[in-house]
Amino acid sequence: MSAAHARAVTRGVVFIHSTPAALCPHIGWAIESILGVAAPVDWIKQPVSPDLVRTEVSWMGDPGTGARLASALRGWENVRYEVTEEPSPGADGSRWSHTPSLGIHHTWTSASGDAVVSEDRLRSALAASKGDPEQFRVEMAELLGTAWDQELEPFRYAGDGAPVRWLHRVS
Repeated sequence: MSAAHARAVTRGVVFIHSTPAALCPHIGWAIESILGVAAPVDWIKQPVSPDLVRTEVSWMGDPGTGARLASALRGWENVRYEVTEEPSPGADGSRWSHTPSLGIHHTWTSASGDAVVSEDRLRSALAASKGDPEQFRVEMAELLGTAWDQELEPFRYAGDGAPVRWLHRVS
């Protein structure tokens, strides 16, 4: 197969930062349905909230898999999660963050994982601020997902050293 006809593949991670144990099988099935492979997920207690559990699943698949994973998980309001997708040829990277209190937030990401804000979104934030520097700060915080980062940070930190399982999408 020539390089021009090679199928683009990307990778990413599903971080379930916290969920009730009763949802674990359902979350596993959702991940399996998107990736097309069995996803034996290792759940561990979430130290920030011991009545909840957490897991991380690394994946490889077609560009757009991250969006499908984030959408599949979106229905459970009491789950804190993030889905990342690395940039690939012709596709930007992305991160989807979800918390029960804030809902879902999407941002594009650079190769180094930094949030990327498009020119149109910056213009919109500037227009919405009407020249008020404090309001512009509020608009930028929304674009960057600051509230999601603040809510998820304790749960992210608690995941340091957690086991990770790699899953590959079947073609």
